[in-house]
Amino acid sequence: MKITVIGAGAWGTALAIHFSKQGHEVSMWARNEAHMRALQQDSENKRYLPGFELPEALKACTSLSEALSGSELALIVTSVAGLRDSAKLLSDNGYSHLPVLAACKGFEQDTGLLTFQVLKEVLPGNDKVGVLSGPSFAQELAKQLPCAVVLASENKPWIESVVQQLNSGVMRLYGSEDVIGVSVGGAVKNVMAIATGLSDGLEYGLNARAALVTRGLAEITRLAVAMGAQPKTMMGLAGMGDLILTCTGALSRNRRVGLGLASGKELHQVLVEIGHVSEGVSTIEEVFNTACKYQIDMPITHTLLQLIRKELTAEQVVERLMEREARFE
Repeated sequence: MKITVIGAGAWGTALAIHFSKQGHEVSMWARNEAHMRALQQDSENKRYLPGFELPEALKACTSLSEALSGSELALIVTSVAGLRDSAKLLSDNGYSHLPVLAACKGFEQDTGLLTFQVLKEVLPGNDKVGVLSGPSFAQELAKQLPCAVVLASENKPWIESVVQQLNSGVMRLYGSEDVIGVSVGGAVKNVMAIATGLSDGLEYGLNARAALVTRGLAEITRLAVAMGAQPKTMMGLAGMGDLILTCTGALSRNRRVGLGLASGKELHQVLVEIGHVSEGVSTIEEVFNTACKYQIDMPITHTLLQLIRKELTAEQVVERLMEREARFE
């Protein structure tokens, strides 16, 4: 399959490396022309994914039209903030009907839309849109270590076909029609990872971590179901699987945000030190607003919002959560 990867961060590069090594024809493009020229020159993404040589067959393009030529599938792997403009570029370049998967996780700021909803809004005539989500770190995929993720779309025949074409022994793919559940799981787990990082950084222990992960899954499930998701989705890769990895994995950016805040650093300092987009930070407020819209109780999300607004300290967040009134689970 001819695949165009839009976005040249760590995850976009890892996906491009993976699919290229699996025999697909892959082109990668990003807005930053100097960055793309560096990838061409170095055969490596030294800025976002150092240490991994780009396959010779992988084309790093400075021209979007070149990257899209003959493409059968676009993977948009920008930040959520860059998703809308990237989708518009497809339309502006005459590819409004090109099948497209969003491989970023979150709610769009201001609109509160999920990623697939942004694609549908920008590409209204395209019935082949969906998301790629699940427990996966860029560094491990680039090493070709095994993982399993979900491809979800309302268009079942199309997504089944994509799963069959892209499935491999390295990246096991599962199809799903529950694009809402898969999208919500991928978005909100980042919020929960910040909370878990806070708890770990304050040395509250493994018991507290288990409690936060479990109650975090309950929050995600309540919101997802209220938005129209299937409860069973939250027990799978895009729900529980992604949550566990992001809350406990040392490579998790969002967990590192929590660890940094627990050490007393200011949020902007933590984000600068991480050097990559941590979607959980920008997602907190949109998740809280969506929860209010659907009248869903999300105490972990609410206390984290108070933290980033500087209404609570890191210590008070965990204390507030553990001191909530007793109730049946």
